[in-house]
Amino acid sequence: MPGQFEPLPGGGAAVALDDVEISIIRSLAVQLLELIGPGPAEDASDDPLAELFAEGPSEPPSDPVLRRLFPDAYGDPEGTPQAGEAEEQRAYSAEFRRYTENDLRAGKRDNALAVVRTLDALSSALAGEEGAVLKLSPQESQQWLRALNDLRLAIGSRLEIADEDDTDLLYRLPDEDPRKPMVMAYLWLGGLQESLVVTLMP
Repeated sequence: MPGQFEPLPGGGAAVALDDVEISIIRSLAVQLLELIGPGPAEDASDDPLAELFAEGPSEPPSDPVLRRLFPDAYGDPEGTPQAGEAEEQRAYSAEFRRYTENDLRAGKRDNALAVVRTLDALSSALAGEEGAVLKLSPQESQQWLRALNDLRLAIGSRLEIADEDDTDLLYRLPDEDPRKPMVMAYLWLGGLQESLVVTLMP
């Protein structure tokens, strides 16, 4: 089972991880949490209604990774729209973002936190061992799946991966290329994600 998720009886998934793998995934999840930032619950009032109706940002994030994680809802991916159409799409996207981005950020935070917490529980159980089997409930498995996707989107954005052709080029990078460690993490997380998708398929 090393490096590949396998199904657990009754649902959920399991994967064998060593100390280095645990450390890498946890570090990446913590960096993702820092990038996403605190939620309105950490910032504001204890009034649940105020939080429910809190408006989010209307403009896309300036950071390219956050733009990848929180893309505009409206736009033509196949080409450049006419000026009037582009203005209308921006207005629709701003309105959609205002009422959805806070919830999207909260969901991504919850998923990344689930990764950190399950890895912390695993690490505390290791007690000097070199690795262990991570066992996830069905809910945790879904959170891991979403978090792995977000991590790959974030790393892919930093590597400027736009399509499958870019991914093929990554395999041919020389070892001395400074992007190589990030590329290896990207490809490894992709394998983990794919095995988890297969494991959770009915």
